[in-house]
Amino acid sequence: MRLFNSRTGNVEVLQPLEPGKVSMYVCGPTVYNYPHIGNARPIVVFDTLKKALEAEGYAVNYVSNYTDVDDKIIKAAMEEGTDEKTVTDRFIEAYAQTRRDLNAEQPDVSPRVTETMDEIIRFIGDLVEKGAAYQAGGDVYYRVSSDPMYGELSHQRPEDLEVGARIEESTVKENPLDFTLWKQTDKGIRWDSPWSKGRPGWHTECVVMIQDVFGKPLIDIHGGGMDLKFPHHENEIAQCRSLHDTSLANVWVHNGMINIDGLKMSKSLGNVWWAKDLIAQFGGNVVRWVMITTHYRAPLNLNEEAFSAAARELEKIRTAMKQASVKLQLADWSRTPDLEEGLWKQFMDAMDDDLNTPNAAAVIFEAVKKLNQAARARELDGDLVASLLETLTRMLHVMGIEFTLPVLTAGDRELWHRWKAAVKAKEFGTADACRAELQQRDIL
Repeated sequence: MRLFNSRTGNVEVLQPLEPGKVSMYVCGPTVYNYPHIGNARPIVVFDTLKKALEAEGYAVNYVSNYTDVDDKIIKAAMEEGTDEKTVTDRFIEAYAQTRRDLNAEQPDVSPRVTETMDEIIRFIGDLVEKGAAYQAGGDVYYRVSSDPMYGELSHQRPEDLEVGARIEESTVKENPLDFTLWKQTDKGIRWDSPWSKGRPGWHTECVVMIQDVFGKPLIDIHGGGMDLKFPHHENEIAQCRSLHDTSLANVWVHNGMINIDGLKMSKSLGNVWWAKDLIAQFGGNVVRWVMITTHYRAPLNLNEEAFSAAARELEKIRTAMKQASVKLQLADWSRTPDLEEGLWKQFMDAMDDDLNTPNAAAVIFEAVKKLNQAARARELDGDLVASLLETLTRMLHVMGIEFTLPVLTAGDRELWHRWKAAVKAKEFGTADACRAELQQRDIL
């Protein structure tokens, strides 16, 4: 598996810290609302990466957090007249449902910030003791000057960043780039700490949860959207380097952003598309296919036609698989199929090439073409049809597309033979009626 490493700017061969195992952490959502389609993209991208790694034989430990402490959560709770946990529990379940609807597996572990507070406070204290952080009143800030490699991930120089940062310069900070580790507050949910009653800064949470869940300060893959690259992920690396002299992850993977009809999705433009609405309209397979047939690092432009085209493509694939499956069942073919090794290798070569899903999709369509040819042959080669069908099923699983194919009952078989007999006898009225019934049963 080769992946583009945002930190080095190169496509690199993945070399896991432990042979045969991959540790992967993906920054999860701040749960104050339902997931929009932009939130759904990393769900799809990193679930596909996990499935591709598993197809290559790796055991993947996939962790993705929920940020359940945030000003927006507090605001939502106050507007509803309820507590923060009521808000976050509701939207955590909404995210879990969106994963299920998109055929994405739930992460192996989903830590919450509120459940990691003791570790976060201890981590901030260690940074202060090390001299990489300092207290100013009831707040604590990370000292960016303590990391000589700051800017490594975003490929920006601290002196260039400082120019823009001075606009929002705080009088209590030593440097305008210094960022909050602990925030004193009298609003919303708060915790006691050595510095004040308050809550942690966003950039500290994931670093601590990674170390808490994986039990080590260095993992194989850290992922998230391109918008997290700076400052969030840059700041994560800085904190980890200050305490452990590591960059937190060997490979940093970022997915591209989403546009709606060529415009950036934003509340101010009124073009926010909710994942649940698109799934209800088009289905999880279609929404996922739209996302996965564009390379994960490229910007993704969404419009109604993109979903309609995806629906048509998936219907072609499913129709071919359905017809082949029905023919095998009618022929009582039961031998365990082998993979079509040539097609499977082409598919996995594409997936191993920095998750090149557009090329992988091209292999799927080639397999569909061969399956149609084999299923329509005058004499059925059951082994070939079964092999192609199994290969397609495996490829689609890696891409996160799941079809339910018909399982013929005795009544279905009888109706099929009655239809064929009517066609042969040129009893077209009966044949048409049988055909309509077979179509209604999703057999034709």
